[in-house]
Amino acid sequence: MELAGQPWRLERYPPGGDPSLQAWEAADEYLMQVLAQTPPPPGPLLIFNDGFGALGCWLHARAPLSISDSFLAQEAARRNWQANGLAPEQLQQQDSLAPLPAAPACVLIKIPKTLALLEHQLAALRTVVTPQTRILAAAKARDIHSSTLALFERYLGPTHTSLAWKKARLIHCELDPALAPQAAPYPTVWPLEETDYRILNHANVFSRGSLDIGARFFLAHLPGNRLGTIADLGCGNGVLGLMALARNPEAELLFVDESHMALASARENVTANRPQDLARCQFRLGNCLAGVAPGSLATVLCNPPFHQQQAITDHIAEQMIRDAHRSLAKGGELWLIGNRHLGYHHRLKRQFGQVETVASQPKFVLLRAIKP
Repeated sequence: MELAGQPWRLERYPPGGDPSLQAWEAADEYLMQVLAQTPPPPGPLLIFNDGFGALGCWLHARAPLSISDSFLAQEAARRNWQANGLAPEQLQQQDSLAPLPAAPACVLIKIPKTLALLEHQLAALRTVVTPQTRILAAAKARDIHSSTLALFERYLGPTHTSLAWKKARLIHCELDPALAPQAAPYPTVWPLEETDYRILNHANVFSRGSLDIGARFFLAHLPGNRLGTIADLGCGNGVLGLMALARNPEAELLFVDESHMALASARENVTANRPQDLARCQFRLGNCLAGVAPGSLATVLCNPPFHQQQAITDHIAEQMIRDAHRSLAKGGELWLIGNRHLGYHHRLKRQFGQVETVASQPKFVLLRAIKP
């Protein structure tokens, strides 16, 4: 990427995805152009949801604080920071559940895929911004709706959009001090059907109000009475692992996700619903099963995603399958659910060899792959 005559080397993380996808988009360039013409005022600079660190790299001299719910986004920023020879002490990162610093001079927001996360972030910002804070947001024009602007106006104040450029658009917002602060409606809590459990979901966790149909189908066929370590890979709110604790009283549970909010939800759900089992649980933030010892798992439960941020992609599912194969002991099993049209059976057969269909219905198929 080149901006104002200065080249930047930026790569997506994790590697292995569609090579046509870049680590920045027109919305990043649009923000940079506007800030190059009218630099942000002196003082603390906050960047929200910087997908691969493009904004942070460009604004490195200001030592911005980057706020994200995604471990993958944070790791991408670290790697791109290093690739461009930037001073590591200037890289500041925190997750979306951490308190924000008071009175930022400038706030930059990349509109996230989940509007609930945006609402959570705007509610948090309302408690720290001042009338002097410059607030700019950006996204593809197609991703900015009346509901998006309504959130800015509800939590912060007067809001308007820019003209479109390269199919991207900016949102300009300023604080209305007369607007009463209000809390976002997250986390949500809902009853898990056919149990006395109550499930907590932070804002950026899938299916915030009820059990999603894929998880419901998986739970109906969840394996029981297993020994060793069971991994809930891409655990989300941890409902699969939570029920696996009940059905596998001799097993250890490893909850893994790249979302800070997902892992926090899973931990809180075990603590609230099965506190007696917390000692046999581990909660791991990271990139799939990276760092998990080879051959250390007995069973992996997985409902893989097919998107990264706004991009539809299958490379994360591919990595989950490869990581599961590496991390499973001989004879260990990967239980994977997915939409029928995604063709996971063929991918599993290539990696494991031995695959069987546990259950199927018109939309989903539950597969079991056994490591030879």
